[in-house]
Amino acid sequence: MAALALRWGAAGGRRGLRALLRCEILCSRWCLITSHKLYSSVYDPNEKTFEKLLIANRGEIACRVIKTCKKMGIKTVAIHSDVDANAVHVKMADEAVCVGPAPTSKSYLNMDAIMEVIKKTRAQAVHPGYGFLSENKEFARRLASEGVTFIGPDTHAIQAMGDKIESKLLAKNAKVNTIPGFDGVVKDADEAVRIAREIGYPVMIKASAGGGGKGMRIAWDDEETREGFRFSSQEAASSFGDDRLLIEKFIDNPRHIEIQVLADKHGNALWLNERECSIQRRNQKVVEEAPSTFLDPETRRAMGEQAVALAKAVKYSSAGTVEFLVDSSKNFYFLEMNTRLQVEHPVTECITGLDLVQEMIRVAKGYPLRHKQADIPINGWAVECRVYAEDPYKSFGLPSIGKLSQYQEPLHVPSVRVDSGIQQGSDISIYYDPMISKLITYGSNRAEALKRMEEALDNYVIRGVAHNISLLREVIIHPRFVQGDISTKFLPEVYPDGFKGHKLTDLERRELLATAASLYVAEQLRSQRFLGTPRIPIAKSKQSSWELSVRLGDGIYPVAVSKDGSSFSVEVDGMKLNVTSEWNLASPLLSVTIDGTQRTIQRLSRNASGDTSIQFLGTVYKLQILTKVAAELSKYMPEKAAEDTSSILRSPMPGAVVAVSVKPGDMVSEGQEICVIEAMKMQNSMIAAKTGKVKAVHCKAGDTVGEGDLLVELE
Repeated sequence: MAALALRWGAAGGRRGLRALLRCEILCSRWCLITSHKLYSSVYDPNEKTFEKLLIANRGEIACRVIKTCKKMGIKTVAIHSDVDANAVHVKMADEAVCVGPAPTSKSYLNMDAIMEVIKKTRAQAVHPGYGFLSENKEFARRLASEGVTFIGPDTHAIQAMGDKIESKLLAKNAKVNTIPGFDGVVKDADEAVRIAREIGYPVMIKASAGGGGKGMRIAWDDEETREGFRFSSQEAASSFGDDRLLIEKFIDNPRHIEIQVLADKHGNALWLNERECSIQRRNQKVVEEAPSTFLDPETRRAMGEQAVALAKAVKYSSAGTVEFLVDSSKNFYFLEMNTRLQVEHPVTECITGLDLVQEMIRVAKGYPLRHKQADIPINGWAVECRVYAEDPYKSFGLPSIGKLSQYQEPLHVPSVRVDSGIQQGSDISIYYDPMISKLITYGSNRAEALKRMEEALDNYVIRGVAHNISLLREVIIHPRFVQGDISTKFLPEVYPDGFKGHKLTDLERRELLATAASLYVAEQLRSQRFLGTPRIPIAKSKQSSWELSVRLGDGIYPVAVSKDGSSFSVEVDGMKLNVTSEWNLASPLLSVTIDGTQRTIQRLSRNASGDTSIQFLGTVYKLQILTKVAAELSKYMPEKAAEDTSSILRSPMPGAVVAVSVKPGDMVSEGQEICVIEAMKMQNSMIAAKTGKVKAVHCKAGDTVGEGDLLVELE
């Protein structure tokens, strides 16, 4: 098909190219299978475009924009803070300029510095990515005044849709379904309480500017409204430089479904189907997919038409996203419009074959859209998991920092796309979003896409920081998710006591024990050989069976292992399992077959005491493997007493101390706020675990703290 397409282009000139463009969407699945790019837009080398483009962003989205620019023949300029000097996006760009120190207000939000770089490099256009200045009307206005093209909508649309208060009024006028609420700016906490009472609890307090879950709180009573007003306004000011808030009715147990729109400067607008984004934590998306299992063609069309009507009402031109809340009866309500490229745009690219970054650049250059609504298909299914440097066992994900000591993306798995901006050796810092990558899989149907995602997550190697692979894997295999029975409350409903990792079945427990024991024996056998030759024997050279004791959780299990060629026969719980592998112990990934079932595991650590950590089915399990004799002797070893944590408060994450509410001698009650820590632009209230008197305070506002650092002691 590729050769045929090229012949069309060569034989027919521009006519052939137009034919190729028309067939582009129909070819998208073929392109997915053969190239693994997961989108298949055609790049016309004869179409005039910008010579140089600056990306006013960092990380994976900067890398994503640079990739398309390279295909379009556009030179790129990267900006960076001093701590990002060695970042991947800096290395990928043709030019790179530092715009300030690490804090975002002094670098990626520093308009003066960025404008100076634009003049210095003579960039003709700016792509803002998402976050930072992507929805800042003042930035777009300053670019326009300098004759520099903003890759996005004009300032009027940014103003109208970027402001949640104004956008809601415009949505009503465009006959778009809206959520009941207060349409003005909330002045203070007292007014917030009054408005919340009038609307009726529960209410959503959220920043008028920006998005991405920043500056959003749900309040169920007056006290939570006051607290929500304080935190939301602070987060909004920190993230967007705008602390204005609005309040609206909170739709309990909804789905979050959004419509991708694409419009040009000639009055054309399309809706590119929907994205299901209901799996969230702290109002931030975790897993997205396209299409949604919930929408029927009629509802999809109605949502798409309302999204396009809203875009046309503000003369929108570029890629944008209209977000809706959808209740169980398929009633949908306008939530907001994001006037930028969304984080989750790759799933739309997968099922439509369009490169949205290319489309944005073409629209900004003044070209009309190349497609009609009837050309936009739903080809297959795509799923995206946001891989974060977070500990999912703490509130579904508190940030983790550190250096990626080992990093390997699962690109060898078929139909996998990874959008990332890091590499082995990269630092995950407290200053920016903790996203490591966006992992996307594609299939001809949902089951196939999910199966590939499961395989991709098992084959993803991330060492040096905590990550949320275990949570992502559990979500995509959970029966409710597989059946499509989801809402924005999925995580708290499925894990009411917090995420605990994968719960092993009896069979899976036996598989893990057998695999761990086989690994132990394979290690012992390897240690007896040197360059393929046996060492001076320190143990029986012909040993073929081992009696082991394996501790897993609170259980201790006798395990018998015997070697049979390259396989091991392992007896656990009176049952025999056959474990086969190449036993390449130097590889970060180990493919093991247990009684015919293939598993990909990772051994993360081991020591001379028999302790080992193994990632199995996405979750990391700590085991101790000893010989039968060593296990008997270990009973006489003293155990270290556990720390009494009831009288101390340690930081659950790395971050910066925003405020300290107590001093030595103060009496505090259980649940009272002790201090506030900001990590990656999110503020977190630290509370007392019990009632008592403050003995010592070990931090102050402005301090940087690490995970586990002592903050406050009680008597």
